[in-house]
This record gives sequence, structure tokens and C-alpha cells, in this order.
Amino acid sequence: MIGTPQMALAARAASAIPTGNAGGAEITAIKALQYGRRTLVKIETDVGVDGYGPCGGTGPFARSVIAGLEGSRLPHLGLIGKDPLAIQVHFHNMFYAYPQRGRQTRVLSGIDIALWDLAGKLLGQPVSKLLGGNFRDEIQLYSHCPGGDFLSRSEWRDRGQALAEDLLGFTAYKVDIHHALGARMQEYIPSIGPRDARKVHRAYTLAREAIPEHIDIIVHCHNELDLPSAIRVAQAIEHIDPLFYEDPLAPEYSDAWMALRQATRLPIMTGENLELLDAALPFLQNQAVDILQPDLINSGGITGTRIIADMAARYRIPISLHNVSGLALNMASQQLSAAIFNCPLMECTRNGNTGPEAASNAPVIRDGKMQVSTAPGIGLDLDQEYIKANRADGEPWWG
Repeated sequence: MIGTPQMALAARAASAIPTGNAGGAEITAIKALQYGRRTLVKIETDVGVDGYGPCGGTGPFARSVIAGLEGSRLPHLGLIGKDPLAIQVHFHNMFYAYPQRGRQTRVLSGIDIALWDLAGKLLGQPVSKLLGGNFRDEIQLYSHCPGGDFLSRSEWRDRGQALAEDLLGFTAYKVDIHHALGARMQEYIPSIGPRDARKVHRAYTLAREAIPEHIDIIVHCHNELDLPSAIRVAQAIEHIDPLFYEDPLAPEYSDAWMALRQATRLPIMTGENLELLDAALPFLQNQAVDILQPDLINSGGITGTRIIADMAARYRIPISLHNVSGLALNMASQQLSAAIFNCPLMECTRNGNTGPEAASNAPVIRDGKMQVSTAPGIGLDLDQEYIKANRADGEPWWG
């Protein structure tokens, strides 16, 4: 349903587009700004309509990538002066004509998302409709279990009660393995033995006892395990029947993923650190995972992630978008998730229905599902004064 804030946002977007000029717009500037821990890309046009996209890295880093894109030895591959609706052309030029990989992918992905946001505003449609329409108008979510002492039964009793009583009604939670191992998140663990495996077994046994049966558990790693340890952990958690076993091995494809696949019956999930279809394809071709979890910022924006999803569909493998980076990524992720046939779930933070930078149209979550915005673009309505007041130190205002 379209609420009053969405109607107001749609009306403002429509009134900003000169009649008959949507198809003749040109890109005039690409900017980036960091506020708090978030960085946004802004694409401006000569018709006064702007598009926004979340990106990775600091404000200075994002601006350096943008400057490189527009000032490279191949300036004809830049976006300034170009048609903002030529999204596939811009995607090709950013990622393949002049190949960009590594950290700059996280900025160029933001540009792609901003292009889709801009296209939706110029055409007066939500991005999900531009992608071909909605397979779903609300998206089933999973979220994150808080940390603490995972070997304490009393702590798990309180933690399980809090998760069960969460007002947003999530029906699955990621439970991080590093708490069970007594390690810091994403700290490399070269190998674990029987003692640590017993800790993991106890931690997830307590989790399963404390969390009500109608709520699923995702065993959440951060690529920290070697192959023998990943197999040992799989054996230690098999009895709780987790929804997924996520990211136990290094992110890139290797034969280790197939060895793990053959050693366990657990459904395996990975993908948040994969760049474009190039990195995701071996997982699909080898049927190495049960579900892929690309992140719009890491995987080529909406265009790049849509390509991954379409290829995954050919292999009958679902995807679930990795989504932990705030309001803008929430809004973009819900638009793509709605338009993908093979997307049964989406990740979301436990405060995913909030966003202090939202002037209106913050995400709506009920009964563990996010309602898909019908406002133009990705549905992002920014409070520019909030962003201005919360800029990172030294950040210039994009005006």
C-alpha cells in the first residue's frame, strides 16, 4: 500500500521533471558524500532530478574513484554529458570496457544504483517496475543475533526471549561463530581442534534450545576457517538443522568449497564479497552452494547483481541479498529483491525500519517482512539537512 509519505515523495519527484524532457536529460555531475559511517553517490542532471546510491569507502576515496572514471585516459567511457537512461552501456563501460575491480567496485556499484534511482525518478516508476515488475510486494527477512557469552545458558535464555519478542517479527537470525570461539569478528583462525569444536557444539545447542522452534538459525562465519575446520564445524552444528551455513571458507571459489559440499548435508551460503558474475559463476557452475548472497555494493550494483541472479536462476539456485549498510542499501535491495523470481529472502538489520536520514518513506517491516516501496526510483527520500549536519570531518557539502 502507498502511504502518505510515499505519495508525497512521488508527487515531488514528478513535479521536478519538466514535461517531455525526461528522455532528453543529461548527466552533469557525479558526487559523493560521507555522513557518519555511510557514503552516498549523487548523480545530477540538467533537468534538476538527482539519483542516489549507497557505496563503499570514505567520501575522499569515493570522490577519487569518480575522478578517475571521469578523468582517465579514456574519457569517452565516463558518464558526464551522457544519457542517464543508458544504464547497461554505463555498466559495461565502468566494469568491462575499462575493467575496474577491487575497492573501486564498491564505488562504481553505487553509481549504478544511483543511475537506477535516477531512471525511476525520470520515468515516474519504482525501480522494481523498470526491472520487469514485482514477483512479491513484501520480502521475507532474516536478521542478526546479538553477541555475548555464547557458552552461558542463562545468557541464551535472555537472548532467545529477546529475539522471540522482537517487534519486527523476524523468523530467522544469523548467530555468529566467533562468539562461540572467543575470537574477534573476521579474525583469521588458521585451524580449530576438538576442544573448540565442542565449544561450537555447545554454543549452537544452547542457541537452538533458547530460540523458539519457529525461528530458524543461520550459522554465520566470516570466511575465517580453513577446510578441515569448516568440516569440523559442520559436524558440530549439524544437529541443530540450521537454515544455512554461511561463509566458512575464503570468499573466492576454490576446490575447497566442493570438498566441504561433499563432506556435509548442511545448506551452504556465500557471496557477499563476490565481485560481478565473474566471481559468482564458478560457484554456480559447480553447484558449490545452495544459495548465493550477493551485496549490491560489492557485486556491481543493481545491474551486476541482477545478472548474477538471472544466471543463478538458470542453475535453479536462489539468491538472498546481503544487506547491512543502512537506509539507502535497504531501499535499493528491496527493489531488486522484489523483481527477482529466485529471491525468497533478504538480510536486514534489526533496526532496518529506521533511518534518521529519511525525510519520509522509511522501510516498513511487519511480521518479519519488508513492504516494497512504490515510490519512484529506489524510494529514497533524504533529509538533506540531517546529512549536512552529520557529515564526516572535512567532508565538503555537495550543494
